Amino acid sequence: MSRLQAMGVAASLALAAALGWTAEARAGDTIKIGLVSEFSGPFAVSAKEMEEGMRLYMKEHGDTVAGKKIEIIRRDTGGPAPDVAKRLAQELVVRDNVDFLAGFVVTPNALAVADVATQAKKPTIIMNAATSIITTKSPYFARVSFTLPQVTEPLAHWASKNGIKKVYTMVTDYGPGIDAENAFKKAFTADGGEIVGSVRMPLQSPEFSAYAQKVKDLNPQAVFIFVPSNDQPAQIMKTFAERGLTTSTIKILATGDVTEDAALQQEGDAALGIITSHHYSYAHNSALNKKFVAAFEKEYPDLRPDFLAVGGYDGMALIYDVVQKLNGVIDGDKAMAVIKGWKHDSPRGPIMIDPETRDVVQNIYVRKVEKKDGKLLNVEFETIKDVKDPGKQ
Repeated sequence: MSRLQAMGVAASLALAAALGWTAEARAGDTIKIGLVSEFSGPFAVSAKEMEEGMRLYMKEHGDTVAGKKIEIIRRDTGGPAPDVAKRLAQELVVRDNVDFLAGFVVTPNALAVADVATQAKKPTIIMNAATSIITTKSPYFARVSFTLPQVTEPLAHWASKNGIKKVYTMVTDYGPGIDAENAFKKAFTADGGEIVGSVRMPLQSPEFSAYAQKVKDLNPQAVFIFVPSNDQPAQIMKTFAERGLTTSTIKILATGDVTEDAALQQEGDAALGIITSHHYSYAHNSALNKKFVAAFEKEYPDLRPDFLAVGGYDGMALIYDVVQKLNGVIDGDKAMAVIKGWKHDSPRGPIMIDPETRDVVQNIYVRKVEKKDGKLLNVEFETIKDVKDPGKQ
């Protein structure tokens, strides 16, 4: 944010304070959550999954906490649009006087609201955006989702332990992709592996054919992929299948974004055998997850719950707990004190908010795409417990 933009934010927030809308509690019967996400554009399905997870939690637990009505005020950025995200967050604080900010599928939009959250002292719950640096940008940011280094490093170690010595990396050229690339390279080379080449692909409307052909020509033991979870995973796997890579000897390694549960069926059998690491699978074998999946599919029969849905679901659990513990009187600093060290039993497994980094600590699972009863699933076969974000260590 430029100096002029920062002055504009500060002036608006000063006006809000002058009108009696302070960072401390607002008298009233409603707790307002400003949901900023990408409800139209290329990430619309991801934003929908997140919101449906939030609303499922509200349906299961009621819309009243500590005597206060919970209200979600939904705002659409239209895609990766930092200036729009910042403006919407500012309006939510100044005009709507929200108690929390939440949402954010993509990193640029989350980073854009850091100064707004800080100056307004608004607890902001990041429900997906996964670049490691995000929580360092505001003391009022907390993340319930994951970071790319957190889910990538275990996969690099798995690859080296399982005889893979040469890997080509291909990632989307923005914060999460760069985080994934750096984390994989660092861990894999530390184990003695070799990166035989790398490419960074554009975020908007990439054409994957040339990249897939490069992989085929190099013929490494494995290729490591990161693309964001929208329509790109199906596109890249279709291209890999057309180039014969899905039936070659080259192993396909990826973060869970590439085999995101809600989109996996669109990828078809081309996805079979892909090895990924992530923090949540629709097929996670726990009683709590089975209950979550059944409730989600009953409520939203056109969607399969994925890690975005879990991010929204757990984000609401955190907000509800803060409201309950503060007896419905939301002060930014007191809210963050509750959030730091928060523990929760999630459909993904146990999670905790690291009190130092305000980032999530959780189990990471290595999975393989398999077909069971006609469904493509991310089947977990190895668990790495209580993983912190290595990007902050």
